[in-house]
Amino acid sequence: MKLFSEYQLGSITLKNRVVMAPMTRSRAISNVPNELMAEYYAQRAGAGLIITEGVAPSPNGLGYARIPGIFNQEQVAGWKLITDAVHAKGGKIFIQLMHTGRVSVAENLPAGAEVLAPSAVQLEGTMWTDANGMQPYPTPKEMTAADIEATIEEYVTASKNAIVAGFDGVELHGANGYLIEQFLNTATNQRTDAYGGSATNRNRFAIEVSQRVAAAIGADKTAMRVSPYGVFNGIAIHDELDAQYIELATALGKLGLVYLHNVDHSSQGAPAVPEASKKKLKEAFGGAFIYSGGLDKVSAEAVLEEGRGDLVAFGRPFLANPDLVARLQDDLELAHPDYNKLYTPGTDGYSDYPAATVEVA
Repeated sequence: MKLFSEYQLGSITLKNRVVMAPMTRSRAISNVPNELMAEYYAQRAGAGLIITEGVAPSPNGLGYARIPGIFNQEQVAGWKLITDAVHAKGGKIFIQLMHTGRVSVAENLPAGAEVLAPSAVQLEGTMWTDANGMQPYPTPKEMTAADIEATIEEYVTASKNAIVAGFDGVELHGANGYLIEQFLNTATNQRTDAYGGSATNRNRFAIEVSQRVAAAIGADKTAMRVSPYGVFNGIAIHDELDAQYIELATALGKLGLVYLHNVDHSSQGAPAVPEASKKKLKEAFGGAFIYSGGLDKVSAEAVLEEGRGDLVAFGRPFLANPDLVARLQDDLELAHPDYNKLYTPGTDGYSDYPAATVEVA
């Protein structure tokens, strides 16, 4: 089966085409990666490629409680534990850089950090804080030209830190309503300068971040995740959507990014991404395309055989099945996760899911 065949991704060889999708797990106490996280990721190193949970490139990007960062040396050292553990198991791992933008509250940010966004458009709803429970989202500060330049440089520095920490590459999170998609989307970007107004201008921040990161660490180590038709975190579907994303994918392809990762959360109730749109996005990008969204062994193999994707991403199945690839190969029953423990501190519902078979030394 293609699913279990090797794949050459840029300069690295993946042992199979199964990708572990990025999933927030909130186990980084004080926003520092730790040994528990190293155990969790090493357990899942059977994947051809692991993409980490969203990682803040700066204090401003931390957003949620207990998400990790990679903007100081303690965090870099923590991530080195994780990359070493994954590589020791023969795995490959990309870090996902996630600046949460307006999806944040002050209680989850360190002193001196601020909630920034392309425009001062408040997100409806509340966010959990360890200090004070659920808190409403504030109206974010509209980013100045200086803020935009500083934030791009934060992505660059974080990407350099990721390479020092031993990562095989960097996935820029341009999906799910976080900062990069806040620039892309008409509901969150009301700017009238070079970063807003037209589709081309709304794409500018995503392209400039990609360009600068690729220049710093290599295009073969730089990728992006996008979610056209996504509505998470107040994102809206608009008339220019398909044309805008084709323009974006074309630009990212010209930069030579190592892959484009398309999000389709229709299996979780989000609007479906039309297959025609995915096809156009893949063709416009021209490079490796990660296909995701409610896949199982049969549907994932069909995606690869039909050329709709070069790699296939699984998210939730990896939560309770650390040996997911082996289970898929042997047609074993999959375990189900305890969703009440997705974001709680500690081992429960995190690293305590057993493999189906005992490894023999």
